[in-house]
Amino acid sequence: MDIKSNELFWSATVDELKNGFVENEQVYKCILCEEVFQKGRIYEINSKLYDARKTAELHIENSHSSMLGYLLGMNSAFTGLSEIQRKVLTLISQGLPDKEIATELGVAQSTIRNHRYKLREKEKQAKVFLALMSLLSENTNKNINKLEKEILWDAHKTATTLDDRYNITDKEKESTLKTYMDETGALKNYPAREKRKIIVLGEISKNFSKGKTYSENEINRVLKRIYEDHTTIRRALVEYGFIERTNDGSSYWVKE
Repeated sequence: MDIKSNELFWSATVDELKNGFVENEQVYKCILCEEVFQKGRIYEINSKLYDARKTAELHIENSHSSMLGYLLGMNSAFTGLSEIQRKVLTLISQGLPDKEIATELGVAQSTIRNHRYKLREKEKQAKVFLALMSLLSENTNKNINKLEKEILWDAHKTATTLDDRYNITDKEKESTLKTYMDETGALKNYPAREKRKIIVLGEISKNFSKGKTYSENEINRVLKRIYEDHTTIRRALVEYGFIERTNDGSSYWVKE
């Protein structure tokens, strides 16, 4: 069974998050869009030849801009950054000195210094926490998301909010899909409970290909086969961060 993109992303190590891809004996795989690059194969890009690893690196740069930019753009519930901290880090990443950052944000230079101090403290806490969780896993031979007989399901990495609605186990997910979706992938009825909505919307989103842009008519054509009230489903896919669209609603694509 193929690894789902959110599982691939959340199970990645710090180095893999920095690189943007994971590696096994046969391939390099992008943790954002799941594109695969076969080891031993030579890829041609702009009339130049590259091995699989270099191709994966160029893919991250060309298709996703950079992992730094991607991570900075993630929901603050995932990064733990306030909006002002995200802006400060973004400007720092652009190589701007503190004086220019302060001018850009309309604050005193001493405020930027204070942000640097707090971000450094956050960095130290993160290192200690990662070490703590790793040691806990090693000493108990069990990851934090593993319950006695169930596993906590990771939220999709493009979720627009992150709260108790995402406290879902694999068994809850399996049970919900059996209850609300038939063997053809059609939705029997749209659940009222938020957790169940998230589960069925995640399953429905698999009907759309990553990297492809859809018109509203194309989106509707797919969703009509799944559920009669396709408009509600389309709006919910956008609301919960599975699908993104242009402001005028003319184009839709799977959020990565």
